[in-house]
Amino acid sequence: MSEHSSKPVAVVTGGAGFLGSHLSDRLLAEGYRVVCVDNLITGSMSNVGHLQKNPDYTFIRQDVTQELDVKGPVNLVFHFASPASPIDYLELPIQTLKVGALGTHKTLGLARAKQARFLLASTSEVYGDPLVHPQPETYWGNVNPIGPRGVYDEAKRFAEAMTMAYHRYHGVDTRIVRIFNTYGPRMRPNDGRVVPAFIVQALRNEPMTVFGDGRQTRSFCYVSDLIEGIYALARSSHHEPVNIGNPSEMTILQFAEKIRTLCGSSSEIVHKPLPVDDPKIRQPNIQKAKSLLGWEPRMDLEHGLSLTIEYFRNLIRAGKV
Repeated sequence: MSEHSSKPVAVVTGGAGFLGSHLSDRLLAEGYRVVCVDNLITGSMSNVGHLQKNPDYTFIRQDVTQELDVKGPVNLVFHFASPASPIDYLELPIQTLKVGALGTHKTLGLARAKQARFLLASTSEVYGDPLVHPQPETYWGNVNPIGPRGVYDEAKRFAEAMTMAYHRYHGVDTRIVRIFNTYGPRMRPNDGRVVPAFIVQALRNEPMTVFGDGRQTRSFCYVSDLIEGIYALARSSHHEPVNIGNPSEMTILQFAEKIRTLCGSSSEIVHKPLPVDDPKIRQPNIQKAKSLLGWEPRMDLEHGLSLTIEYFRNLIRAGKV
């Protein structure tokens, strides 16, 4: 990266992850220089291989819970580093808590030192197993702090509290996005989330695993729509949390059947016990994003799923799954 470039600089923690890599693409396209910070605990260099020769892109392999030093000016800090799927944060509970607490502290400190705008990637999981439906930003949530999922839920709730404290006490220019279920290319095939799990099982004609009776609901936002919303929020002047997600809700069983059809699969659907504290409903209220940002999702579910299925089909053909 050129030290003398006049382009604005964005630091993206977790920049080699699913969302962080797509965000980096968008920022580079918008004329930013991008500094990616990732320890590759769940991220992958394959997500950013296409960026390695870009003179405006720098990769730093580092744990963001350690002291973060980025040379030169920084205009934006996006804190996206965190294990983000149940299989990850159940295997990495301490790391998940640390990146939510210490990692948020370090990245806020960087933003303060550089007088940069800060955007926290929070999550719909701050609402827990919600008693209000759909979930607006004003809902405080129904979270079990000592359950197995609590390490992720509470890490993100703490990160939001820390972000607002830095905004109020230190005057840091902060944003908080609450991300709902997102899918698209670059998801990890084995990360335990429903989209890659169903697609890989369907493409292999293996049994598709539905937990519980499958009547729990989710709503799925395509990654390009999500990144558009995040970029719009970063450019806005709103400091409090904003939901970004697709309000089109369906049951997990309906979702499994749709993927099976799109894959042309002969997979049977099998049921396994529901994990502890698995939310029964999940749907964003996006009125705030619509009114503040003029944003709403545009990608049709079938088209988005077809693009994602093709990505996983190519991985399977290449023997990478």
